[in-house]
Formats: sequence, structure tokens, C-alpha cells
Amino acid sequence: MSCSWGTELWDQFDNLEKHTQWGIEFVERYTKFVKERSEIELSYAKQIRNLSKKYQPKKSSREEEEYKYSSSRAFLMTLNELNDYAGQHEVIAENLNTQIISELTRYIQELKAERKSHFHDGRRAQQHMENSWKQLESSKRRFERDCKEADRAQHYYEKMDADINVTKADVEKARQQAQLRHQVATESKNEYLACLKKFNKDQNEHYYTLIPIIFQRIQEMEERRIERVGDSMRSYAEVDRKVLPIISKCLDGMNKAAESIDPKMDTKQVVETYKSGFEPPGDVDFEDYSLSMRRAAVTPMMFGDYSHLPPEQRRKKLQAKLNDINKDLQKEMDQRDALTKMKDVYLKNPHMGDPSSVDPRLEEISQNIEKLQMEAQKFESWLAEVEGKLLEKTDPQRRQSAHFDSQGNTPVSNSCAQNRESPDGSYTEDHSAENQFKSRSTEFDDEFDDEDPLPTIGTCKALYPFEGQNEGTISMAEGEMLYVIEEDKGDGWTRVRRNEDEEGYVPTSYIKLYFDTNAKGAMTYI
Repeated sequence: MSCSWGTELWDQFDNLEKHTQWGIEFVERYTKFVKERSEIELSYAKQIRNLSKKYQPKKSSREEEEYKYSSSRAFLMTLNELNDYAGQHEVIAENLNTQIISELTRYIQELKAERKSHFHDGRRAQQHMENSWKQLESSKRRFERDCKEADRAQHYYEKMDADINVTKADVEKARQQAQLRHQVATESKNEYLACLKKFNKDQNEHYYTLIPIIFQRIQEMEERRIERVGDSMRSYAEVDRKVLPIISKCLDGMNKAAESIDPKMDTKQVVETYKSGFEPPGDVDFEDYSLSMRRAAVTPMMFGDYSHLPPEQRRKKLQAKLNDINKDLQKEMDQRDALTKMKDVYLKNPHMGDPSSVDPRLEEISQNIEKLQMEAQKFESWLAEVEGKLLEKTDPQRRQSAHFDSQGNTPVSNSCAQNRESPDGSYTEDHSAENQFKSRSTEFDDEFDDEDPLPTIGTCKALYPFEGQNEGTISMAEGEMLYVIEEDKGDGWTRVRRNEDEEGYVPTSYIKLYFDTNAKGAMTYI
């Protein structure tokens, strides 16, 4: 049951980077678990059961996805066995610290350094391919340009030669110019051929030699990491076995969990999760621009785009990317509105802050919004093109009627494309999207008009007294504990509640926050 990341995951560089990062985080989390277990050993059985409960996977969380790996499942089994553990001893805490925590802490540093080295090699190989492609494209464009210039020079010479009113000197000059242009085109052709040969060689070496070697090293590193976790889990069980024989049944379960770890199965699971099924790209064909015949347009290869995906998957990827851009755009607009509100507060209350201090950040956010809007327009255009092709593919009759009406003389517009791009290529706004991005009210009172009270997302402690004399604010005494119902959105104010009838804004710098990460509706603004 062996597999090779180098051949089966040749196009999954980013996913392997994420997976190996998760692997390090998993070891760190496991090390933290053992450390806390060591501390709890100094207490009584109830604290140990609380530790087991703390590290149980939470429903609808990312951790649930992680438990498809044998090492993660073994960790879960260990936690279940630990829940039945009811003893304590100082020797257990000491042995856990010396045999597992210290060793894993040192190993994590080594693992991070090794992972960094491997992915540095991968990025360097990718950069080399990108540079080679750019050089090929440059030589191809130069060849195309020189061929066109040679063709124009030849036509000019023929025209001059046919004109009886032109002197022989001018004709000879035109002939020499045509010969020179043809010579330049020939040199460009040879350079293009050399660059093409070099690129195809580099590409073949990249996908069949360099990447397989790098990914194989990463796979071996990952298998060693998984095996190391298994060894640590076995040591973890043996520490309890030596000191507490009365819980041997529980420890046997932990050892069984550690033995269930299968590095080969885990690495195969990575293949099943991330494998795309596509073949590496073949050689790029030579395009001879020196021929006078009509040349077929070739779509250049783009690194990191979705052109390699089937049409339906490409549409889904583009739609998902567009959704992410719209979310980022909404977040930037919310920050702009919050800063605008804060500036208004400073204008009305100069003692609270300088209004001009907000202007640089507002300018930066405005530029971000403009960039995101342009990015959204680009992806909307691509999405419209993919959707149009899918529509033509599923309904050939509709594709024909998309150009002419029933009378055969009136163009029929594409509604999908019209929603995104005007005939001259400029962006046409979608009013539904415009409504989606409307900003929040800039007045404090408007935020208290909701009929249902906002849920509590945490608590806070007042570090300084605050009188709360302005409308929409609430007073607080130093050391007072309040409930947090809305985070700071970038304007320097946090919304809190004292009881069912008293709530308002307080300066964020005046309080210390204690957020409940499991609270529903909690949202973080960066």
C-alpha cells in the first residue's frame, strides 16, 4: 500500500504546503496536550477528565476533518481512554516532561527547518519555470514582430520596384532594407527555437525530475513525523503503565491507539484528498510566424490559474473566487464606514481624538476597495465567458440563435455578459451587488434600533473609569465587569451591556477583553 507524492501529487504544491503545516501544528497541539496533562497529574481525577474533554473534537469544526488520518484518530482514542483515568502522581508528570515534551519540542524545531528547506527548493524550481516561460514568450513575440516587419519591407520593395518613377537608388535601398529585415527575422526565429527547446527541456525536468524528488523528500518527512507522533503516544502510555498498574486496561487502549497509526495509510489519504487526476503538461508546439499562411492563435500557459480544469469545475472555482473577493470588499467597506463614524465622533468631540489621524487609513482602504472592485470585474468577465461556453455546449440551437434573431438580421445580446461588461469593455455595475455592499449607519443610535438584543460574545473588565456623557455611550467604573455584545470594528469603540436595559459604547483602549470563541455570532474585524 505504497504511493508516491512526487508522481501522484505533482500539481498540489500549495495543498502539500498546507498539509505539512497542519502536521507541525498537530505535533505542537499534541505536545501542548501532554504538557497540560503533566500539570494536571498534580491534581485529581476530575481535572484529568476535564483535560480529555477539552481536547475532544468539536462538532462542525476543522478538527473533525483531521480525524480521517490514523494519527489523529489515535489521538482521539487516547483522549477517550484518558477520560477513565482517575489517578495522579508526581512521577508521571516528571516522566511526561522529560520523555515526551522536551523531545517533541526539540523535534518540532527540526521539523520546521526541514520543511522550510524543502518548500524553498520547490518555490525556486517554480520560479525557474516562470522565468523560462517569460523568456520563451519574449522571444516568440520578438520573432512575430520581426516577421511582420520583414513582410512589410518585402512588400515595400516590391512596390518600389514596380514603380517606374522611382530611381534605381531608392529601389536598391528598399531591397537592402528588405534583406536586412529578413535576416533579423531569421535570427529571431533561431532564438525562438532555442528558447522553446530550452523551455521544453526545463519543463520536462521540472515535472519529471525536480518536483518528484522534492515531493518524495516531503513525503518521507511527513511519514517520519507521523511515526514520531506514534512513538510519543506509545511513550505516553508506558509512563502511566509503570507508575499506575491499576489502570493498565486504560493504558492498553492508549497503546492500541498508538499502534493503529499507519504512515503509509495517512500519506495515501493525502493523495485521495488532494489528487487532481490530471496529467503533467506536454511539450509546447513550435509556432512559425515566418509563414504567410494564417496562424492559429495559441493560448499561453498561465501558472496558478484555472485553465487546466474542466469547464464546470472552472466555473465553480471562478464563482468561489468571486465570492471571496466580494467578502473582502464588504469587509473593507465596513472598515471604511467604521472609520468614518470614528472621524465623525472626533469631529463632534475633539477631546477624544484628532480627526485627521484617520485620513491615511481611509485613503488606504479606498485604494483597497478600488483594487478589489477591479479584481471582481475581471473575475466576473471570466465567469461570464465560461458560463456562455457551457450554455453553448448544452444547447447548440441556442448558440446559433445567440447571434441572430428569427429574421436573421438582428443581433441578440448575451444577458450574462451584459450584466458584467459593457460593449466597449468597461465595467457595468450589478444593482443587486450594490445593495449588498450598502454601509452601516454612521450614528450610534441606529445600532440600538434592533428589536432582538445582540448575543453576548464575551466579557470585559474596565481598566479605567469612563463617564459616558455622549449619546450612545455607557459609563463604567474601574474594575467593573461588563458583557461584550459587539467587537471594535476599527473605530475605537466596543459595544457592551450591563444588564437587559443598559448597553452602549465604551473606548476599546479602556477595557480588557475576554472573548468566548464558541459564542454564536462572534465576528472579528481585522
